This record gives sequence, structure tokens and C-alpha cells, in this order.
Amino acid sequence: MSDRRWFDFVDGGTPLLIDVPHAGTEVPGWLNARLTPAARSLPDTDWHVDKLYAFATELGASLMLAKHTRYLIDLNRDPHDLALYPGADNTELVPTRTFANQPIYRDGARPDAAEIGERRMRYWQPYHDALAQRLAAIRARHGYAVLLDAHSIRSVVPRFFAGRLPDLNLGTVDGASCVPELQERALRVLRAAENFSAVCNGRFKGGYVTRHYGRPGEGIHALQLEIAQSCYMDESPPYAWDAARAAALQTVLRRLVIALLEWRPGSPHPS
Repeated sequence: MSDRRWFDFVDGGTPLLIDVPHAGTEVPGWLNARLTPAARSLPDTDWHVDKLYAFATELGASLMLAKHTRYLIDLNRDPHDLALYPGADNTELVPTRTFANQPIYRDGARPDAAEIGERRMRYWQPYHDALAQRLAAIRARHGYAVLLDAHSIRSVVPRFFAGRLPDLNLGTVDGASCVPELQERALRVLRAAENFSAVCNGRFKGGYVTRHYGRPGEGIHALQLEIAQSCYMDESPPYAWDAARAAALQTVLRRLVIALLEWRPGSPHPS
């Protein structure tokens, strides 16, 4: 059975595809019954990231949105649960602890290996089959494709990093997932943004999506942008959108999307 109902796709007709794998909040009833009270509020959601990038379809970007919670399965993790950052504290394909290190499942309710395999087949695989097909179609149409993997996270998460996270965290797997001129083009936009800090390949270098699909030698260029949630929302429940802060951030994101849309393979560095 295909579970394509768990994600949406809007075709923009340009070489740019933006995917949002962690903003979903839908929880199957059978899963909700097994979650702890701390997990039921879905605190580790990439809140409102779909709303942040809603403008991009008007500019011609394609947009792919996962609708289910990352607690069902994490679409930005290796299907075999290989660690993204060996030696660090990594979240799993099917997470068992919140970012605050609280249990996600009630006692005795954690999924076993067979259930994880079933979730991977039913929810993870259809999403990645569709993403791969869309990227291949874009590359066939235009000769290349650009993938922007869109994320956000609380600005302070001691489990993963010390202190406060920079506002805009660009990841290109240390330059492996796209050509240097595309990384530089994106980074210039972010570093020029007033009142926002920016870094490239810092704590967040890119997750599975960026690492797996970013193959510049084959014409697919991938970048991840991890945004500190304090830039556009209240980081405490109920995780409210802050229209004023979000508007300033969306101005930057619009410039970024335009820069990615205007790039062509072999383009010179922007002046």
C-alpha cells in the first residue's frame, strides 16, 4: 500500500525543488496512544517551515512537504540507521528520545526492529521514491536540479550543541553535495542578511537528504538550511508564529530562493 497521502508535492517548473521533511504534525491514532505526554506536543517539529517557504512556489520552485510527524519515522535519516555524525549524539530513524532527552514512548511501547522495518517500507520509502523521481524529472527537463532541504530547530539544544545556534546554518556536507560556486552564492546571501548570523558547514552539515541526493557530478546539487526557530516563532508551547520576525526572515529566504533559481551550472561567482 502506498502512503503518498502522507506528503504533498507542488510542481514549480524550474530546476529548484525545496523539500520540507520535518514540519508535519499528523500522528496516526495508533501511534498517539503509545506516546508519552512530553512527546504528544511534538516538541521537535520543524514548526512552520512549510509556511516560511510558501512563497517559493510563486517564484517557480517545486515544493515537497511531509505531513506526518518525524516521530513516526525520520525522513532525513539513513534507512539503515547509520549515524550522521559518528561519535556525537544522533537521533534515530525512528526516534526514541526527544531533543530534551525525554522518552518518546510509554513503558513497553517502543517499536521493535520488525515494526521499524514496516514503517520504513510504508512511510520512508514512498517519500524517497517520489523525491528521487521528481529530481530525476527536473534534471531531465533542465539538465540539472537544485535541492534545498529546509529545516529549523530550537536555538538552544544542549543535547546536540553548546550555547546558542547561529540563525542560518547552511550545510553542503563540507562542499561535497554541490559545486563550490553554488555554495558561495547561497552563503553570500545569508551572510549579507542584516540582523541574522550565518555559518556554513558548522554543527549542521546536512542530513541524509543532502548527503544522498547531492551528487554534483551527476547534475544534482543539494544544500540544507537549518534555521534557529527564535528567528521567526516562539520556541515555547504552543510554538506560535511571530509575524514580524517571520517577515524579516522571509525576506532573506526569498533572496536565497531567487539566487538559487538564477544560478546556472558554470555561473561565475556573484560579485
